[in-house]
Amino acid sequence: MIQTTEAKDQIRQYVLDEFAKTKGINQITDQEILTKNGIMDSMGIFRLVAFLEDTFKIRVGDEEITHDNLESVDAIERLVIAKSKK
Repeated sequence: MIQTTEAKDQIRQYVLDEFAKTKGINQITDQEILTKNGIMDSMGIFRLVAFLEDTFKIRVGDEEITHDNLESVDAIERLVIAKSKK
C-alpha cells in the first residue's frame, strides 16, 4: 500500500521538477491549482498521468483524467491513494 506522505512528496517533487521550475517557480502549495496558474498544461497532464502510472503502479482511466482529479498536489494524491486501494 502507498504511504500518503511519501506519495504526496513524490508528486510534489515531480510537479516542481517537470513543470514549475521550467516556468521559474521554485515552490508550490499542495492546494495550488496547477492549470490555473499556468504550471501545467494539457500536454503536461498526460506526462503527469504517465508518471503516476509508472511510479505508483496504477492505471488512470481516460474518464478519470479530469480537472477535479488533477487540479492540485492534494487532488492528485487523493486519486493515487484511491487507485492504489483497488
